[in-house]
Amino acid sequence: MIVFATSDKGGTGRSVTSCNIAYRRALMGDDVAYLDFDFGSPTAGAVFDIPKAERGVDSGDGLHSYFLRGKRPQQLEVAAVTDNDSLRDLRRRSAGRLVLIPGDLDGGEFDTRSRPGPRGRAGRGEPNSMAESCARLLVDLDNEFDFIIVDLSAGRSYAVDLVLEATALPQMDQAICRWLVFHRWTRQHIIAAEGLVFGRKGLIEGGVDRGHDRETLRKSLRYVRTAVVNLKEARFGAETAAQESWLREYDRKLTELADQKRLGRANTAGQIPFDPVLQWREQIVSNADVEVSKVANQATVRAFVSLAENLSNETLWEDW
Repeated sequence: MIVFATSDKGGTGRSVTSCNIAYRRALMGDDVAYLDFDFGSPTAGAVFDIPKAERGVDSGDGLHSYFLRGKRPQQLEVAAVTDNDSLRDLRRRSAGRLVLIPGDLDGGEFDTRSRPGPRGRAGRGEPNSMAESCARLLVDLDNEFDFIIVDLSAGRSYAVDLVLEATALPQMDQAICRWLVFHRWTRQHIIAAEGLVFGRKGLIEGGVDRGHDRETLRKSLRYVRTAVVNLKEARFGAETAAQESWLREYDRKLTELADQKRLGRANTAGQIPFDPVLQWREQIVSNADVEVSKVANQATVRAFVSLAENLSNETLWEDW
């Protein structure tokens, strides 16, 4: 399975949530590859606490170099190179591999567009060489790993265009591809997420332009809400009765807006609660962070586990 993680705005928690999904899938026994396709700001290494890859690698064999020069990207075995005790512990558990395929230090976005062709695969123009390289890499990794997550840069970036084109190529037909669209639980983020998916130049129209079947692509998309305040808790930031009343009413309005924009609960793969550790540290949240140091919340771990499991829950991915 290949999961593409995207968002229309920065600051959605896309990368830290994706890293935690990868960690949880490894704990479930999957061999997991994490690809940092945020070419301009590859910081997944910082979330995995890998000092030599905090902002990508400077060895000339990151993903940026792969697309520009064809050099095979390196694979970092996270448990072997991390400073995080919980991640190192993966080697002592009956867990799967967790591999980071990093970007390049000081890399940047690059134009991955090919010449536009008529809609529909039969009428496509000549394949873009970068798209071919991307498809080849994804197919090879899909044969090697059980679960692949590709962290894309925010918005309709070149990285998004690249994978839309690559996944429309015939060699990708057998791969199970799913999309997670991240947004914070705010009016602006809900509106932005709808535009990213359903806008005139959004994921669906962009995919159709590159040869994807509209309904198949639409069914492969689900949403992840992040930094959601639990209004059932006695304390959730409101200092006065008026604030509490306003927050509850606004949460109701956000729920109505999400339904109108086709981002309702039925179309949502997961919901990550507000957690101070995620807001300030952006880290892997382990069971030890809840049970031993007690710096993270149990609800956060449950949310990551649920989201990781939902990616294989076929009922969730039925038509909507």
